[in-house]
Amino acid sequence: MLRMLPLTATTTAETAIETIAEVTGNDNLKPGVIEKYLKELPDKAFALLVQAVLAIIILVIMWQVIKVIANIVEKSLLKTKIEDATAKFLAKVVRVSLEILLVFSLAAAFGMDTASIVALLGSAGVAIGLAIQGTLSDFAGGILILLSRPFRVGDYIIVGSTGVEGTVTEISLINTRMLTADFRRVVIPNGSLASATITNNNGNTMRILDTMVGISYGADIDKARTVAEKVMDANEYISDKYEKCVYVDALADSSVNLRIRGWVKPENYLKAKWSMNEAVKKAFDKEGVEIPFPQIDVHMR
Repeated sequence: MLRMLPLTATTTAETAIETIAEVTGNDNLKPGVIEKYLKELPDKAFALLVQAVLAIIILVIMWQVIKVIANIVEKSLLKTKIEDATAKFLAKVVRVSLEILLVFSLAAAFGMDTASIVALLGSAGVAIGLAIQGTLSDFAGGILILLSRPFRVGDYIIVGSTGVEGTVTEISLINTRMLTADFRRVVIPNGSLASATITNNNGNTMRILDTMVGISYGADIDKARTVAEKVMDANEYISDKYEKCVYVDALADSSVNLRIRGWVKPENYLKAKWSMNEAVKKAFDKEGVEIPFPQIDVHMR
């Protein structure tokens, strides 16, 4: 007489798994294989945890090492008298490159397919690039400015036909900041700045101060020249090491235009200009040299 064994949940599950394994032909689904996997799972999880902890420790340590390397690169570049902004940019490039290399190395150590990651990042980069074309243009302009150095921090520049002028206070990768003579802060995108005509008033160590003043046709030119030369000699901003000259520039409709020229340091240009205009007017008035102004003579019949 046959005796029926009671069916339990375990035997039912094992029977179902064996049936599925036979139908699919997958031996990995057999209960013995699964049981073996479950027995090895704690050891594998522990090994994976240890590997993850080691990877985090390596990442933290190497991240600090990369930061130190970037600082060394920046200080070394600064010793070569390179532009501060350029040195910081190159050091940043070195740092980001090493950080990306570190992340990919750790990913490869965990068995990840780095080629797929690179392809994914490339696709994402194209999409992001299309979305931020203007910013990328400014970024490229910033690199051109940092490498070609048409101006530096502290230079007084005039930007093309826009009429914007001021002292450069900061050059970043995206924009350039300027401070105008009346202390207004101007931010210009590097994309437009890189393609504009830049007048750099600090391009040389000295700059010519050119003052124009008109005297009447009845005034003594030699006397006016002597007075103007004395005014230049007394001006604290005009250098005595360079040539000073006063000459007749034009015979205008109602005046004889004298051009007064001297050399000043770029940072003293505006101070010299303003002081010269005032001093020439006062000196001419004191010496009786007439400065004419536009007037109309009306004859009545």
